[in-house]
Amino acid sequence: MRRRTFLASSAGLGVAGLAGCLGGGNENVTVADGETITLTPVDKTYEWFQSDAARFVDARGTGQYEQSHIVGAVSSPAANPGGPGDPVMDWPTDARIVCYCGCPHHLSSLRAAHLQKNGYSNVSVIDEGFFEWADRGYPITGQSSTAFYEITGETDPADAGEMAWVRDLASDQDEAAPIAADGSYTVHVRFADITDDTVLTLSTPSYTVEAPLGRLTDGPVTGP
Repeated sequence: MRRRTFLASSAGLGVAGLAGCLGGGNENVTVADGETITLTPVDKTYEWFQSDAARFVDARGTGQYEQSHIVGAVSSPAANPGGPGDPVMDWPTDARIVCYCGCPHHLSSLRAAHLQKNGYSNVSVIDEGFFEWADRGYPITGQSSTAFYEITGETDPADAGEMAWVRDLASDQDEAAPIAADGSYTVHVRFADITDDTVLTLSTPSYTVEAPLGRLTDGPVTGP
């Protein structure tokens, strides 16, 4: 099983595909759902956090948000953007909004794209993702998960530009990754409280697999 473990800090305090990062300045860009998304370095977003100059949006599933999130961030999952009760949709459209996820910026870029399509003009994404924020000791609530898994697979190349999703439906935790031109994908999973026996749902446009984590990480997934 492909598993890597990282140190993590704790503190009390179909869609269109995503292209790779472009440019090499302080901010990069990516493309999500036809929108150009600004990727901002985690240290810059922390400066905004310290000066109360931005609002933070957690684009992961609610289970991940409840386990740990940036202090003051609201839950607004990319899997259900703008759904009933989503607090972000009541914010001013000129507010500086920073979206984040853990993969490190696939889900958050999708959430940012939805916001931009709805008229929000000052949206960016934490380039390195939530776990870099947590690992640096920046303020979070709860405790960040330390176990990191890679789920790789292959699907129909016609699915290129779409997303491969991995979900723990029981605890509402989500991650996703774009499908490459050859149909391959790699989803980085850092869910809380999962074991080799936890049944996850892996879905691409061509197939859906429900299987224990141990099976999904044992080799490339090619179908049910």
